[in-house]
Amino acid sequence: MQGKKNYQEKLFTSFKLSDRVSKENFYRRLKEVLDLDFLYPLTNKFYGQSGQKSIDPVVFFKICLVGYLENI
Repeated sequence: MQGKKNYQEKLFTSFKLSDRVSKENFYRRLKEVLDLDFLYPLTNKFYGQSGQKSIDPVVFFKICLVGYLENI
C-alpha cells in the first residue's frame, strides 16, 4: 500500500526548526520550485493494496536527492 506523508509542524518547547532555517536556504528554495507530485501516479503500480503503508515516494526521492547533492 502506497503511503503518503502529511507534514505537520512539531513544537519542542517553543522551538520550530522551520523558523531557524533561513529563507535563502538551498533546500527551502528548491522545495518552492520542485513539484514532485508526479511521482505518486508513476509509482502507484509498484505498491500493493494490502499491508502496512510504505514510505512516501516523494520523501524517499528527497532523501536520495539530498544524499546525492551532499555527496553522502
